[in-house]
Amino acid sequence: MGAIFRREIGAYFTSGVAYIFLAVFWLFSGYFFYGSCLAYATTDMSGMFQSMFMICVFLIPILTMRLFSEEKKQKTEQGLLTAPVSLAEIVLGKYLAALALYTIGITMPFLYALILSSYGSVEWGIVFANFLAQLLLGMAFISVGALISALTENQIASAVLSFVVLMALYMIDMIASNISWQWLAKLLMSLSFYTRYYSVTCGLFNVTTVLFYLSVAVIFNYLTIRVFERRRWS
Repeated sequence: MGAIFRREIGAYFTSGVAYIFLAVFWLFSGYFFYGSCLAYATTDMSGMFQSMFMICVFLIPILTMRLFSEEKKQKTEQGLLTAPVSLAEIVLGKYLAALALYTIGITMPFLYALILSSYGSVEWGIVFANFLAQLLLGMAFISVGALISALTENQIASAVLSFVVLMALYMIDMIASNISWQWLAKLLMSLSFYTRYYSVTCGLFNVTTVLFYLSVAVIFNYLTIRVFERRRWS
């Protein structure tokens, strides 16, 4: 798995995807930091963290679009499937590479918090809780994008489909509010990604939020492994 991880990290930087992702991620996070904190002379970073949910929806597809689609395009998938490593190691190696790059991106708010701490009191507990919430959100979203990449051959198609799916997950609350059947609305709300994330930005962190995002990551990575198991024996 380590070899797969190093290969993918190297590919992110040699292809320029890492630089584009980090530059755009930090650009928008800086914009939201200025608009929600500096412009109002406040050390409350909740507004910035709430806005960063949408950054993930737009940018995570850039990270995941090449994970497996690129292998098909360059005709290297069969070589990868017949390599002396398990399918779980292949999938997790690629997944962890994308997650590592994403984690680099979400560390920037700590710098923003340090800037604010020179002007006033910063609630570091909330900052760390929001970092964890963003990490968990990224773990779930990246696993979704990885599965879509495994099912598509074109990187652009993978990115577009991932964006559509992540946007649909973001809009679950809106969809649920327009459904008259209460049981269905409650079911959809129980699957809400944004409600759980938003509650953390407001200082409400609980174990169910952690379990929800981790469960999504495990389920979608498992499905990705199953996709390649069928291809290996087909």
